[in-house]
Amino acid sequence: MYKLTVIPGDGIGPEVMEAALHILDASEIDFDYETANAGNECFKRTGSTIPQETISTSKKSDATLFGAVTTVPGQKSGIITLRKELDLYVNLRPVKSYEGTPYLFKGLDFVIVRENTEGLYSGVEEYTEDGADALRVVTRMASERICRFAFEYARKNMRNKVTAVHKANVLKKTDGIFRDIFYDVARGYNDIKSEDFYVDATAMYLITRPHSFDVMVTTNLFGDILSDEGAGLVGGLGLIPSANIGDNNGLFEPVHGSAPDIAGKEIANPSAMILSTCMMLDYLGETEEAQKLEKALTDVLREGKVVTPDLGGSASTMEMADRVKKIFEIL
Repeated sequence: MYKLTVIPGDGIGPEVMEAALHILDASEIDFDYETANAGNECFKRTGSTIPQETISTSKKSDATLFGAVTTVPGQKSGIITLRKELDLYVNLRPVKSYEGTPYLFKGLDFVIVRENTEGLYSGVEEYTEDGADALRVVTRMASERICRFAFEYARKNMRNKVTAVHKANVLKKTDGIFRDIFYDVARGYNDIKSEDFYVDATAMYLITRPHSFDVMVTTNLFGDILSDEGAGLVGGLGLIPSANIGDNNGLFEPVHGSAPDIAGKEIANPSAMILSTCMMLDYLGETEEAQKLEKALTDVLREGKVVTPDLGGSASTMEMADRVKKIFEIL
């Protein structure tokens, strides 16, 4: 039995989380769920966007499933705080086109490995007389471990190439360190091709030749931006899952945000949450179960009959989830 921390959050977070847990009920694997709080609604109740109790619960769990949270300007980000507290230094975002979805390119299947703890997201900012300054932190340790993760991921998943993305021609010291360490690590993986591009060129290549990418590794801000560009290639954020992984913990979440404009309407697309659950199962070593769940979802997407409005259907979130569950049960 696995112990899971479940953080529904707010906005559409509770709706897509309910859908995922409904499907997991059909799994042959036993889970012990512990629900925890985070987000703006949590802040209104407790004065904190991420209570210490939530952090402690996640640290003790085998994995954490995270729905979505609303972050109000001026509030501490619950999800960023949780990533840092658990030292989840990898943000893993698959970009894959599924039949029956509004993708721009057929047959895409690449992964972005984003450093998750530093860069311009280190949070070191200050106001100055002229405006404000932000400190971009790039350490050798963080660069080495994220690059090594990318190569290990490629080898484990039988992928052939890792591409480093940086801007070392302008950020000569910070991205210079990242690029140099990437090639230092690459020397230990002669079975995997290595290459590097500037981030602006990469943004263009994602539009002009996206099939050329396999595994991409990059720093925090660049990874955030390129991940959303990748989502646009395959039908939008409603189809993109993510994993936040460290040496001792894993947290899995859709990347679509809390979407407060549709919260409570029961039309949120649960696909990204379901795919995030697949990533969690794979992280736990339950690869066969993860593959069954992904196949159940892809069958529903391909049928196109019981899908949410953003996918061209008229089903509610739970109607789509129930259809996925029924297929999952018989696989």
